[in-house]
Amino acid sequence: PTVSIVAFSIALAQFAQDLGAGADKLIVLLLDRAGWHLSRQVAIPEGIQLLPLPAYSPELQPAERLWSLTDEPIANRYFASIEQLEAVLAQRCMILQEQPEVIRAHTCFHWLPP
Repeated sequence: PTVSIVAFSIALAQFAQDLGAGADKLIVLLLDRAGWHLSRQVAIPEGIQLLPLPAYSPELQPAERLWSLTDEPIANRYFASIEQLEAVLAQRCMILQEQPEVIRAHTCFHWLPP
């Protein structure tokens, strides 16, 4: 329910353990430039290498551009429970699934194969 350097370090440790990262297995993890991803205080487990995306490069992670579409039904609304929020987001995703042209308009770049 929160983001922080500590939470990220814990998540990295669990990720490394689950995937068997270590001296014999290197996993390169591509990340955005969130402050808790880039901090020197992050505990990076053996076998994990963090590779940040270049600054201002949403075309390298096209899904980032979908946030505006999924935020529409939840912006400036209060949800009494995570289940209510999940139901609204699931409904929005089902609507978007039927509108591939909308998705394409937000995620296709001239160099990206269809």
